Amino acid sequence: MKKIGFVAPWYGENIPGGAETELRGIVKHLKEAGTELEVLTTCVEQFGSDWNIDFYPEGLENVGGIDVRRFKVRKRNTRRFDEINAKLISNIPLTRAEETEFMQEMVNSPDLYEYIHEHQDEYSLFVYIPYMFGPTYYGILACPEKSVVIPCFHEESYIHMSIFKDVFEQAGGFIYLSQPEYELANRMFDLSHAKQVVLGAGVDTEFDSDAEHFRTKFNIRRPFILYAGRKDAGKNIYLLLKYFAMYIRRHPESDLEMVLIGGGDVKLPASVQDRIHDLGFVDLQDKHDACAASAFMCMPSVHESFSIVIMESWLGGRPVLVHNDCAVTKNFVKTTNGGLYFNDYFEFEGCTDYFLAHPEICRIMGENGKEYVLENFSWKAIVRKLNEYFASVQGGTENV
Repeated sequence: MKKIGFVAPWYGENIPGGAETELRGIVKHLKEAGTELEVLTTCVEQFGSDWNIDFYPEGLENVGGIDVRRFKVRKRNTRRFDEINAKLISNIPLTRAEETEFMQEMVNSPDLYEYIHEHQDEYSLFVYIPYMFGPTYYGILACPEKSVVIPCFHEESYIHMSIFKDVFEQAGGFIYLSQPEYELANRMFDLSHAKQVVLGAGVDTEFDSDAEHFRTKFNIRRPFILYAGRKDAGKNIYLLLKYFAMYIRRHPESDLEMVLIGGGDVKLPASVQDRIHDLGFVDLQDKHDACAASAFMCMPSVHESFSIVIMESWLGGRPVLVHNDCAVTKNFVKTTNGGLYFNDYFEFEGCTDYFLAHPEICRIMGENGKEYVLENFSWKAIVRKLNEYFASVQGGTENV
């Protein structure tokens, strides 16, 4: 079998982001299983960098055992992109011309697209992750018949752009992280020609968690709600902080605290500043230990295509609380009976009270989730399913 090319806007060993982490895991574990592969990407450092700057030199290099082929980026009109993107953030519809400008002024590398087109016979497939960036859009156009997309779709303004419909309906296959993502994709696009499969995401499961070690290291002895992830408005962090402050105000006798893990700056409510431990980035073992030590993890985001941190909470044996308006995380909770979901403050309060009053049920919920993760999302299971899918796409199997 020819090698598989994994195409992404940037690639590095330690760069943040859910899609970035998932790609690193996929290529690492496929490589270990003997799959011949290569990452095709730009010279940009990461999402938060200037997309006009070639941080890495172009050409082929080995990154953590993975062959990575980098291409220079096209200089872009950042001001114009930001103007159009501001409309999307505000849910203002774009004209077709604005959609075209948006994609043209996105992170892009014409050299990369030319390479895909000219060297397509050297690859069995090109796998793109995630959906909204230039390398996915123009890469598919360069060789649609060999294109497989791991889109990481969720409900947001970008997915409604008509420019994506034209391209995705040419792609040969789609790999989804959850059933709600599959359903969303097929509401938005006619993908009847494509080979589609719901595989989930790979999760590292080979670790131990030590709740007492976390409590001792950080001197946090009281029960706490854990939030792990980027601390920005897009993740609904301010709703969680608001609800936590309301909970403490309505329960002055409670000793409940909150622990925040992850990057980003956030303004804490003054009334509960002394109850919130913002630890910033911590090492992976501390994160696992925090999951095990928590009363429960809360993931308030309504825009998720998967959620590694929910899986990590379950692996630590703890239940999760998610937002009713996130189809993906709510589906995971309902499927596993591994937690609860809330729609407003009073449901948040009721769920919190329930968790705190029922430690044995919390333990069972955590175990339910852990069993589900080990069965479906261990890297051994994901690699097997990926290889079966890639073989079916190349072999022309109609049903996966």
